[in-house]
Amino acid sequence: MKGNILLIVPELYQLLLLGLLFIQSIAGKTRAPDVEKWLPWGAGVGVLIAAFCLDLEGVLFSECYRVDGLSQFFKWLLALGFALTVLNAHRSPELPNDKRSEYYLFLALSVWGFMILASCVELMCIFLALELASFSLFPLVPLRGEKREAAEAAVKYVFFGAAATVISLFGFSYILASQHTTFLKQLISLPWNVCSNPMAVAGLALFLCGMLFKLALFPFHSWAPDVYQGAGNETSAYISTMPKVGAVVVLIRFVPVFKPGLDITIILAALAAVSMTYGNLAALVQKDVKRLLGYSAIAHAGYILVGMVAGTALGVSAAAFYTFIYVLMNFTCFWVVCRVSEDGRNLQLSDLDGLHERTPVLALVLTIGAVALVGLPPTAGFMGKLFLLTAAWNRGVNWLVIIGAVNVAVSLYYYLNIIRHAYTKADPNEKAVPIIRPLFSGIWGGVLAAVVVLFGVFPGPLFSIALKVGYGILGK
Repeated sequence: MKGNILLIVPELYQLLLLGLLFIQSIAGKTRAPDVEKWLPWGAGVGVLIAAFCLDLEGVLFSECYRVDGLSQFFKWLLALGFALTVLNAHRSPELPNDKRSEYYLFLALSVWGFMILASCVELMCIFLALELASFSLFPLVPLRGEKREAAEAAVKYVFFGAAATVISLFGFSYILASQHTTFLKQLISLPWNVCSNPMAVAGLALFLCGMLFKLALFPFHSWAPDVYQGAGNETSAYISTMPKVGAVVVLIRFVPVFKPGLDITIILAALAAVSMTYGNLAALVQKDVKRLLGYSAIAHAGYILVGMVAGTALGVSAAAFYTFIYVLMNFTCFWVVCRVSEDGRNLQLSDLDGLHERTPVLALVLTIGAVALVGLPPTAGFMGKLFLLTAAWNRGVNWLVIIGAVNVAVSLYYYLNIIRHAYTKADPNEKAVPIIRPLFSGIWGGVLAAVVVLFGVFPGPLFSIALKVGYGILGK
């Protein structure tokens, strides 16, 4: 199937959307239809196209680009994330009317970069695709009116991103010097331990820093709470999910290297444990809802790594499944944040007081999202954590599984605190009136919450697709 253009249909369709958005941005509102009237439909078609392409397999571009179960699964998730972002940003009060087309253009370009990243199996291609996706995100953060916090968050994001880029390039040079190849197919068969090849291990650790930065894993996490808090609500929802998807797909490509007992595996397991613990403890004292979700994202990065350090097909499948579920859970919570914040401001926990009186549907949606992020039944978050922890048990990291279980208990406090504010606190302004656009908010919020519960009750179909990802990487 070499050279078959049908292998890259999802990327080509995303490129088509990019072209239309570019034309829209230069045409202006007077000569082009409102972007928010056609783009949600276009993004929805992209989800369907990516779903129909799940079974495609083949290689392109001198074997630098591989289309397989892993790449197609995550392209489907990226297309879904883009569609949810477009819906979430619909009529956002903080987006200037003359910048809406450009905003969606950079979003689409970032998703296209992550789609390319999902199929790259050569280190330089991985690096270039990651930078394409990353640099497209930088202009989105300051698009929040005239707010100083947005400009500050953008500067931090750019500086931390530049540092991660430099470190990754430095690691790339070490890998090339020590292993003499940049193709993953060859790299995974070479030795990766400190005793036999210390330069290679050091290079791999440095190269993966760029992925761990996108994952917001400790100690590459410090940008996340500040950027989430400073960026617009809709932009924060995107940054908290899609870059993680890109990072996870690359890390999964490296899983054959993460054999139990190897130095790099131990390092990643230790970082996962610290990330879970630090993220949950820091979230306990947060009052800003987006900042709380930022520290929550740091903890969830640790959970995802638990499946990868297991080094088995089941562990990889659990990590892929949990990444999919995390995107849905996080968007569910951010959906409510964006709807409640009518003027686009950051919400404090106190702003959720009396939400069940003002908008019962959104209060229920927020509850389901928070319960899912904790990992309680019958939500998909419970099944995701169950798959992760069972996959890592008896794989030489039982201590990590125990730490993960303890951290689930710790996270109960701040997630249930969100629900407490929504249901047990009275509205200080005694405004028992619905929030704007209750029909739009309720329908799509209800769909998200229903899907989160549905995958918790019936995880089989989605996990079966994720199992193909695991077996495709590590075999049976």
